[in-house]
Order: sequence, then structure tokens, then C-alpha cells
Amino acid sequence: MSIQFKTIKELSLMLEKKDISNHELIEETFNLVEKYDKLNAFITLNKEKALEKAKALDNKSSDLALSGIPIAQKDLFVTKNLRTTCGSNILSNFIPPYSATVIENLESSGCISIGKTNMDEFAMGSSNETSFFGKVNNPWGANLVPGGSSGGSAAAVAAGIVPAATGTDTGGSIRQPASLCGITGIKPTYGRISRWGMIAFASSLDQAGPMARTVEDCAILMNQMCSHDSKDTTSLDEAIPDFTKNLDKEIKGKKIGIVKEFDLSKLDKNVVKVFEESKKHYESLGVEFIEVSLPNISLSVPTYYVVAPAECSSNLSRFDGVKYGKRCENPKDLEDLYIRSRSEGFGDEVKRRILIGAYVLSAGFYDAYYKKAQQVRRLIKNDFDDAFKKVDLIMTPTTRGPAFEAGSMSDPIEMYLEDLFTVPANLAGLPGISIPSGYVDNKPLGLQLIGNSLQEEQLLNVAHNFQKTTDWHLKTPDMEIKS
Repeated sequence: MSIQFKTIKELSLMLEKKDISNHELIEETFNLVEKYDKLNAFITLNKEKALEKAKALDNKSSDLALSGIPIAQKDLFVTKNLRTTCGSNILSNFIPPYSATVIENLESSGCISIGKTNMDEFAMGSSNETSFFGKVNNPWGANLVPGGSSGGSAAAVAAGIVPAATGTDTGGSIRQPASLCGITGIKPTYGRISRWGMIAFASSLDQAGPMARTVEDCAILMNQMCSHDSKDTTSLDEAIPDFTKNLDKEIKGKKIGIVKEFDLSKLDKNVVKVFEESKKHYESLGVEFIEVSLPNISLSVPTYYVVAPAECSSNLSRFDGVKYGKRCENPKDLEDLYIRSRSEGFGDEVKRRILIGAYVLSAGFYDAYYKKAQQVRRLIKNDFDDAFKKVDLIMTPTTRGPAFEAGSMSDPIEMYLEDLFTVPANLAGLPGISIPSGYVDNKPLGLQLIGNSLQEEQLLNVAHNFQKTTDWHLKTPDMEIKS
């Protein structure tokens, strides 16, 4: 019985009915990993331990929520005794002595981690082309990017290798690849999921979240991933609801905001058409659309590209060739050790962002750039607060268009603009979800919904109602991937 493209819910039922054993499920998962090796979705596999855990589960009954379910883990989460690289040469030999809270939560719920997924180096990128381990291919077409930075996770789910994967989202790195690969991905409220053991890019923006085929599966994963964590000072000590409980609740009467300042006429007419059709579909479900104003939203991308590099410059200073990770050979002195280890260990995009960050934090420029960016960030958050007094959610396209060809976007600024619709939610710490909503040139496109703080239940409910009445999330790629 084929397991490809099955959801968590479907696989759980198969295991419960004993249509398949845990060991067979994991064996078949690794067969799919091998079959679609050309996607380059994985950096490190966990085959031996995964099969051992599956065999142990076959020998005892378990009522754990994710018992036996294969999950791919983004290579940004540290995993005990399993290599964690962050897609970087500087960590290519790093074996962590402990696991991230997210990994512990999922594995204690019974899931089986099958390996670590490829990603943009230190999560810096929008196309998954900056990884030291090579680019990830999008299952939807030869030489198409899967989006970044969680491109390996998105590609593995889109190809049906695994039902779900973990991702992280600093400026759209869950939602953007979810859109380009035709899957569902949610970035929860900042602090909803622990960041402990998640290698930091930009600490005030990074947030872990699930990626899966359906909203329902994302809700199932959210139930296990969310927890208050005393080891993470940004972790929220808030009640965690059952995110699956109200998925089927009627959404008639919900008010969704359309952002006045986002000029969609500048997008491809087919992208706009998909968005308008999604809007009409929601109207048929009884949703009311209201125009809202976010006056400072146009400043989101420049603000993000001051704040994020500043925090990255600070966070990545620990990778110096001394404590752990890769070290240059035969350094002449300490200065040479630092310079060569970092020069050899980091890729171009990471170096670019470290330089920008060091500049905006330097004496004489801190007030002009970093402080100003944080003030604008507060204005953006205030705009959202005002908008949510009138509406329940805000709706935008997830991306400016479908997946583009690898190597086709050489201008870094143009690449940064790929995060146009996703960055605002990170700056404001708000939850956002991307769901498949249509196709442009036979390539998937996502619809983004942004909710108010801690309103993931409502976000999942409104997104699930869309999926109950459409079939975009059920489409699967042909996967004619060339080397």
C-alpha cells in the first residue's frame, strides 16, 4: 500500500488498523527519500535510529498523538547525536549533545525523525540556493526553486516523501516555500513555540512552525510543538488550546481585511486572478471583506533588512573556529584563525548580511539605522493593532508569483522583495499561514492569512474551511526532476 502523499491523519489510521507496520512505513519513507534523491531535500539521514524506533513501536501499543509518523526536521534545530549544519560549511561537522525543545516535544509525541532537511545557509535566503550542500529542487518542475529558507522541508512534503516537516520563519521562510511548493505552512505567534535549540538567525523574528499537506495536519502538529519553555526567555506562558477542536466551525460572518497599500495591479495578472478567485470563494462561504489601511507597510522590507542583519551579525559572532564547528587549518595566530575560519566557513549571502548588520550597529550609524528601524517596526505593529479592531484576519497573496528558475534572480535586492507580503507578520510577531490557492503556468501559488496575536485557532479554522471546499491542496507534482 502506497504511503506517498498520505496525511498524518491517514497514516495514523493505517497504523491503527495495522494496514501497515511502523517498520514498513519508515522503510517505505526511506525508499521515497532515495527515489527522489535528485530533489536534494535532505542533508543528513537518521535511517538506523528511525528504523530501530519503528521496530520498537511495533512491539508495543502506543496512543501517542504522532506515534510512528515520519517527520523531516529542518537542519536548523539541534538534534542529539545527529549532525546539525544549518546548511553551512562552518557547521558541517557539528554533532550536538542535546536536542531542541521542538524536537523533544515531537519525538515524545511518538513521531520518528527521518533526517535533517536542506535549507538556505543559516536560514538566509528566499530560494534555497545559498546552502553549502547545494540547491534544493522544487518537485513541481526541473530547475525551479522551492523557496527558502525551509525549502528542503517544503520539497520533502510536496514530493510526498513525508506527511509533514518542521520549518522556521524569520521573514517568510515557512510561508513562502509552502506557497511555491503547493503545501500548507503556518508561522505561529512569536513565542508560541520554543526557540531553545533552534540556531538563531534573528532572535526577535525567528519562529518555528509546521509544514504539511493540510491545515488539519498543521493543527495536529501545533498541538505537539507548542509549549511554554523556561529555557527560552521569549517563550509565552499562555494557555495552549487544542488547535484541532474548532477547525470545522462555520466561518460565516467573519471579516477579512484587504490591505489598501498593497497595489496588486503591479503583480502578474494571473496572480491577481488567483487571488480574486480565492476572495470570491470566501465570499461564497459567508465571509465579508473590508479594506484596511496599514500606512507603514511599505517600510516593512527595508525595516526587516536592517533589523535581521543586525541580529544575525550579533548571533553569528559565536562561530569563530574556537568553540565548535569548522576551523581553518594551520592558523598563524588567533586573528588568522578568526578571519580564515569565518571566511572559509560562511557563504556569500551570510557574509553580506553580517557586513550589513555590523554597519548598522556600528558607532555613528546605530541611531540612524537600527534604532530608527525598531521605531518603524513599532509603527507597523500599531497599524496591525488598529486594523484588527475592524477585521478578524487579513488576506494577501503569499508571494509575488509562482516558483522561479534557479539562478534567474542574481540581484540580492530583487530576491529580498520576494518577502514583500510575509515580512510584516514577523516584524509584528503575528501568526500567518499560507495555503494552496491556485496555479499560474502549472505552478502552485499560495494564499496568505494573517491573524492577531495568539489567534492561531481562528487562522486555522478559516484556512481549513477553504480547504474543505477546494482541492488545490490535493494536487500533486509530476516530479520530472533532472540532475
